[in-house]
Amino acid sequence: MNRLTERLSAEGKILSIYATAGFPQLNDTLQVLKELENAGVDLIEIGMPFSDPLADGPTIQKSSTKALMNGMTTELLFEQLKEVRNHLSIPLILMGYFNPVLQFGVEKFLKKAAEIGIDGVILPDLPLEVYEREYKNLFEVYGLSMIFLITPQTPERRIRQIEQASTSFIYMVSTSSTTGTQEGFTEESMEYFRRIEAMNLQVPTVVGFGISNSSSYHQATSNSKGAIIGSAFIKALSKEGIKGIPAFIQSIRSES
Repeated sequence: MNRLTERLSAEGKILSIYATAGFPQLNDTLQVLKELENAGVDLIEIGMPFSDPLADGPTIQKSSTKALMNGMTTELLFEQLKEVRNHLSIPLILMGYFNPVLQFGVEKFLKKAAEIGIDGVILPDLPLEVYEREYKNLFEVYGLSMIFLITPQTPERRIRQIEQASTSFIYMVSTSSTTGTQEGFTEESMEYFRRIEAMNLQVPTVVGFGISNSSSYHQATSNSKGAIIGSAFIKALSKEGIKGIPAFIQSIRSES
């Protein structure tokens, strides 16, 4: 078992946080990650800033723009993270878009990610078929998990295909809208969560999009292994700074 599968197979629900690399300040990346682990987060998605983030709402887009203006690059991110495993033990995932990875060189990217101790990668715009045809073997060579997304519109047959290709978890997008555009979940969303749970998938699901507080966190995890918070965390980080991380995580973990 690697760090990711070990944590996913352990008891309890998972709280995953998305943090944009190089935000709020260029050199804050490692300190933000350390504070998140110290605060009790189970998993961190490190956002790789990109100039055209199609699935991201305005909050994460702004954080990406700020990080790029700060000078964040893929090369610099790897430099910032080169000793991350001296400080953190929880699973770490790189999340971003395929274009910067392609520009960097896919194998070079995966090799560097593996060397510094990254556990998985989320690339929402890399199609399953392209991954399986061109990159699956590379991911296996470097021991990295590729995490795929499903939405309320994803057909069952497609979900089963994604299940077969998944080695850690499936990112269950709660809505068809971009990140940070909703508060809490409708009955329609809850029905979607129950429908996916009833499929008895062989890999766990973790819900993302629309989780901003304790109430929505507990809603999301009632039918899944865990939940991912992105926009709400970025907002809190913008407002309170790194010192506010423990209080934010505590507020999510508290019973609603």
